[in-house]
Amino acid sequence: MDSYRYNIILTLVFYTFTPSSSLRGVTLLVLDLSNNSLVGSIPPDFGNLNHITSIDLSRNHLSGIIPSTVGDLQNLLYLSLSYNELQGSIPESLGKMISLESANLSNNILSGTIPKSLEALPYMKDFDVSFNRLEGEIPSKGPFLNFTSQSFMENEVLCGDLFFRPCMTRSFHQSRRSKLLQIILVPLVASLMALASIFVFMLRRRGNRNVPTQAESYPATTLARISYIEVERATQGFNQCHLIGYGGYGSVYEGIFANGMVRAIKVFNLQIEGAFKSFNSECEVLHNLRQMNLTKVITSCTNLDFKSLLLEYMPNGSPGLHSDGYFLNMIQILDIMIDVASALEYLHHGYVTVVVHSDLKPRNVLLDERLVGHVSDFGLAKLLGEGESIAHTKTFAMMGYIAPEYGIVGLVSVRCDVYSYGIMVMETFTRKRPYDEMFKENSSMRSWVYNSLHAAPEEIIDVTLMEPEDIDFQKKLHCVSYILELALHCTTETPNERLNIKEVLANIKKIKLEFLRK
Repeated sequence: MDSYRYNIILTLVFYTFTPSSSLRGVTLLVLDLSNNSLVGSIPPDFGNLNHITSIDLSRNHLSGIIPSTVGDLQNLLYLSLSYNELQGSIPESLGKMISLESANLSNNILSGTIPKSLEALPYMKDFDVSFNRLEGEIPSKGPFLNFTSQSFMENEVLCGDLFFRPCMTRSFHQSRRSKLLQIILVPLVASLMALASIFVFMLRRRGNRNVPTQAESYPATTLARISYIEVERATQGFNQCHLIGYGGYGSVYEGIFANGMVRAIKVFNLQIEGAFKSFNSECEVLHNLRQMNLTKVITSCTNLDFKSLLLEYMPNGSPGLHSDGYFLNMIQILDIMIDVASALEYLHHGYVTVVVHSDLKPRNVLLDERLVGHVSDFGLAKLLGEGESIAHTKTFAMMGYIAPEYGIVGLVSVRCDVYSYGIMVMETFTRKRPYDEMFKENSSMRSWVYNSLHAAPEEIIDVTLMEPEDIDFQKKLHCVSYILELALHCTTETPNERLNIKEVLANIKKIKLEFLRK
């Protein structure tokens, strides 16, 4: 983004998101206000941007409805309102946007049906309304013939022959048939269920545990579940070719289900001490958390001998932010650091209960298809009660990332997450891990960065991010120097001297804007 475009965006923040503003007469081709903290609703006079071809308001905190005047944007090619808090229905007027090629309305709170008027859009290639509360029949003509189930997933009441269960049509004869089936089938099903219960009871008594059996009690926070058989089939019997990661309490597989949906399946090894507690902790924390930079729990499979979580699949996995053969540019890394800080801000300040992640490190940051960062693995998370600011624990996270007070005496607070974040920032921009051999007893990553930053910062910064012959070398050098300075303020030995995550997030966003401006 050059400085000219940046100034346009700052100007439109005023015009677009103030109640008294008017967009009449504004000539603009591209509007990109994504990945900010914009609040409020989309103004009705949005349709006055007659010449605009691209609008991206994704990843903000916009609420209210999508105004029907959006249909007046006859020249619009690209529309993204994803990852907001928009409610109400999808306007029928979207079907008037003849030029529209891509529309992303995913991850909102939209309800109602998908307008059939969209079938008339001749150039529509991409359409995504996943993770909403839509219902009714999915249109089946026009561009909808080319869309996959990924466009509509996690809308539990949607139906249609193309992607989900067929929509039921009711008639008088069907109603009579239904009643007749109930009279015949209900007693039969009840008898079969009774026989199945007796059979399961006999298997348990004989100690047959080859196939996990359903437990009689579950943690209070468990989710709607799927069967063990479905999980086993999705991973081809937990085949190693589906293995995409592992951790202290189990393994993570890529699961491909019969309906084409792809999920990450975290299977807990219950033979490891603490695995059951870790499963309960993740259920308790992630079931209620709603933030775009946190990995979502879709459902769970929990039986007597088997515990797993089905998570949102991240196609770019966990590259460790600097793995060999996987290079990110400066802006991509800055955006990921902002994503992680945004997730922590929500955990520390945006939820009814303060949540301390307790195990923040690059391996626990996953990247989706757009390289957006998502914080994962809440197996060691701590929930602080009302009035609590600190807790004691005997479960320690990975050395090198944990704060001194956590590692020595087991004191956990939100300042521990800030410390881990600072270490992760240093690791990402220096390409050195905190447990590297170069850091002996009398040295640490923090002391190395502190001693080198003001003397020769170019000697510690990852060479893949900036090379001396780069035109923007000095610009990049100043940017990374400011970021590492911020990381030092996150990792002071005394917890009270560390910045809080709100300050960290504000500062790193400011650093990014300054980098783009120059």
